[in-house]
Amino acid sequence: MKAFSFTWLFVLLAFACLALGDGPRGLKLARQDSSLQNIVTWDQYSLKINGERLFIFSGEVHPYRQAVQDLHLDVMQKIKSMGFNAVSFYVFWGLHEPKAGDISFEGFRDLQPFIDAAKAAGLYLIARPGPYINAEVSGGGFPGWGLRNDALWRTSNTSYVEAYQLYMKSVNHILAKNQITQGGPIILYQSENEYTNVQPPYTEDKVYEDSLIDLIVRDTGIVVPITTNDASPKGMYTQVDLYGHDSYPNGFDCSQPKSWESNGVPTTYWASHLRDAPNIPYAIYEFQGGAFDGWGGAGYEKCAERLGTEFERVFYKNQYAISTSIFSLYMIFGGTNFGGIAHPGVYTSYDYGSAIAEDRTLREKYSELKLQANFLRASPAYLTTRPINFNSTQGAFTGNSALRTTQTLDVIGNKTTFYTVRQTDAASFNVQTYKLTIPTSVGQLTIPVLGGSLALTGRDSKIHVVDYQAGNTTLLYSTAEVFTWATIDGRDIIIVYGDAGELHETAFTSGGAQIEASVISGGTIQTGEAASGSLAIQYKTTGQTVVQIGSTTLLYIVERAIAYEFWVLHPSTAALGAYNTKDPVIIKGGYYLRSISVDKSGLTIKGDLNGTATFEIIAPKSALQSVKFNQHKLQVTATSYGTVTASLEANLPDVSLPDLAGGAWKTADSLPELSSNYDDGKWTKADLTTTVNPRKLTTPVNLYASDYGYHTGSIIWRGHFTATGTETGINLEVAGGQAFGFSAWLGSDFLGSWYGNAVDSSKALNLAFKSTLSANSAQVLTVVHDHMGLDEDWWAASETFKAPRGILNYNFTGSASTTVSWKVTGNLGGESYVDKDRGPLNEGSFYGERQGWHLPGFDDSKWEAGSPLSGISKAGISFYRTTFNLNIPDGIDYPIALTTTNATTNSHFRSKFFINGWQFGRYANSIGPQASFLLPQGVLNYKGTNTLAVSLWATEAGGAKLESLALEFTAKAESSINKIKNVAFTPWKKRLGAY
Repeated sequence: MKAFSFTWLFVLLAFACLALGDGPRGLKLARQDSSLQNIVTWDQYSLKINGERLFIFSGEVHPYRQAVQDLHLDVMQKIKSMGFNAVSFYVFWGLHEPKAGDISFEGFRDLQPFIDAAKAAGLYLIARPGPYINAEVSGGGFPGWGLRNDALWRTSNTSYVEAYQLYMKSVNHILAKNQITQGGPIILYQSENEYTNVQPPYTEDKVYEDSLIDLIVRDTGIVVPITTNDASPKGMYTQVDLYGHDSYPNGFDCSQPKSWESNGVPTTYWASHLRDAPNIPYAIYEFQGGAFDGWGGAGYEKCAERLGTEFERVFYKNQYAISTSIFSLYMIFGGTNFGGIAHPGVYTSYDYGSAIAEDRTLREKYSELKLQANFLRASPAYLTTRPINFNSTQGAFTGNSALRTTQTLDVIGNKTTFYTVRQTDAASFNVQTYKLTIPTSVGQLTIPVLGGSLALTGRDSKIHVVDYQAGNTTLLYSTAEVFTWATIDGRDIIIVYGDAGELHETAFTSGGAQIEASVISGGTIQTGEAASGSLAIQYKTTGQTVVQIGSTTLLYIVERAIAYEFWVLHPSTAALGAYNTKDPVIIKGGYYLRSISVDKSGLTIKGDLNGTATFEIIAPKSALQSVKFNQHKLQVTATSYGTVTASLEANLPDVSLPDLAGGAWKTADSLPELSSNYDDGKWTKADLTTTVNPRKLTTPVNLYASDYGYHTGSIIWRGHFTATGTETGINLEVAGGQAFGFSAWLGSDFLGSWYGNAVDSSKALNLAFKSTLSANSAQVLTVVHDHMGLDEDWWAASETFKAPRGILNYNFTGSASTTVSWKVTGNLGGESYVDKDRGPLNEGSFYGERQGWHLPGFDDSKWEAGSPLSGISKAGISFYRTTFNLNIPDGIDYPIALTTTNATTNSHFRSKFFINGWQFGRYANSIGPQASFLLPQGVLNYKGTNTLAVSLWATEAGGAKLESLALEFTAKAESSINKIKNVAFTPWKKRLGAY
């Protein structure tokens, strides 16, 4: 005991000394000490809202990856029901200012519905507007016109600083009026993003950092604390209020879902915190919640497996062990890269393997997070803890060197302690047994005291609590993990859990009076005395056992799978709305429980069911007089211990989906540019002879698409030349970003294609002409290539986002004197894009896109009949259209995806899928992996007519066809989801200036 007491005293004195400082590295916390606001405050332990300490448990959601504003609320409510209290979000500069000086926050780009949804769900917001965001978006969030700006971006270069002024002031105006000080949900504001790695010879640019803070504070009215997220704990940009860092410790190789590094769990973070920012809460603004998957990748289900429940238990609990009190997971809901949102490293889906899948369904990961979030919410003592032995965890308290145990002490109360146990070899699948020898309020104990040993399976971690207060009940210790507790009608309800069949022990202090335990439901227990005046019970976590402890405590002992079924919900109040955290109701059962309300008539539960649900409801007796689930009145049965049970079968009506294969399709050629009489007079002349791009020109004229205002989708070049008669072919080097492809024609003769792969961003091909060219004959070379998005700019001052898309090199075989006059097109209008409803990144260069063939209302009556399942017989691009009707009933949530299958014959082709004009699928058959494309309700009309358009680009001489095309439900649930309105859009009309 003396040794432990000495350690505690040393740590308490150390942290008391740290408390004398002001901010990171002793800097003054000006924004907390000033009169700007007093709602969001902090000390070295935690954030406080209106004086109340909070563990900020947040998940990342991006408003721009959800085209339907009405769907935000469903996602927010699911995050809230998990036990989280915050959402972090990026804002994508390039989507809002696609043309310099032309700002739009309208339609799906309007941030207010997203913010309002968070508030309605009772979630705080962490705003992260950049100007740089990374985020696997085109340009890392930078606008395409930035490629024509000669500044060194992410530095204090004057031209760059001037470039972001309008955007930052515009977005900050929106964010400022939604701060908590104005009645909104925004509590934190992040400046820049992962400003950590700077391209040599440049170093950290503090002038840039200060200019951003000056803009935020002085010019735009942001008064909540400013944060930043170091990409790793390197101590960059620490002059903000609340410094923090990111962590992605398990990497992104989803093809190896079971492959972990033995030493992959971070062990140096707390030391870094003490070095960089000891006087503020320890914050991680991005911790790995999944992984992005690239073209040719393993698919997001593999990512969800790699970053699944085992990862959550080991890696997240390691962070709790070192007193992390601001913790945000990237991502909690990934969404969709519709249109050209993505950078070249990812495809249409941005599911991310997150707890909430792209179609808004819940993975098992969600349930594990629910256990952890509710535990932390129910454990206020955690918020003033410090890791006592962070440098000496191996073998600590167990004597087993195969285990690491961190002792995390409430240094204010100097009583409650959390012991986090994990395996030293994080990759191990072995089972380790141990006893825990620890100090407690009644002296040193070796646990379990009633005999036997504890066990920890590979890739698991446990938090054992000591001297833990649950209402009026004190747990002397519990080896089973605490899910939650609540005091209801004067009785403490405590729920603990473990893996199925594990041996555990929980002990209670009596305060001098004798207490007894009796099983009132379920399995068996062994009782004894842990120390004088305390009661210990030993049990196995099998099924559910309910134990009466004394007269005022009810202990639920459950195995993990059953713990996953529990929900802790709070009724909204007039004063706090959905932010209320008082008067909890605990409910077991149901696929998803959204909310509760309690009034004089009883309890109403709103939620979703995907099968028959069996409920147990733990609530005040007054609320159990009548119980409703959605519109159903439940027939409840009282248990012997004061709860009620009920069951309800989900109403899942059969709904048939249209047969796309058998539908009426129309088709037209979308590459008329190959015709000898095609007129490209309205195209942009590509005749610039200079560029500010870091890559200097290696062609006679500038053939970089962004220098002509085209930044997305696809690009077409037409090169006019007069033949010398000696040309026999052409060498072309084209850049489009990872997974891009290109095809070339001379006149109508197909020369060949680069089919693309998951790696190459550019490719050079030597293409032979089909026949000898006549001297002095007029020739046209047509080059079509993908634009897969702009690269990110993760290294500041690196300019990597400026990597050009276009023709990098060309020369004719057999002639060095042939000169070419070039024309170029991308999306109609380029930066002055035509479709204001769907935004600047929805369309590419194809003739059908420029004409608006993908839009509802276009008259295709004169087109020929033809299906993408029949395809085309030669290299080229065709467009296909069909319509279909849906009539999906209300009261259900049936997400729908458009699916295809991999074609193995003539396999080199690419398609884009447009639903009601929105591009929601980019398919590369020979690269993959995505073959199922979510069509969100609201873009997809669930009660009416829908238009599906498909572009088919055959990149080999034999042509191509889609192997299959179908609509499929991805899930089915009876649902309490809010009403989803169809997104507004302008129907097709003849496009002025279309060519």
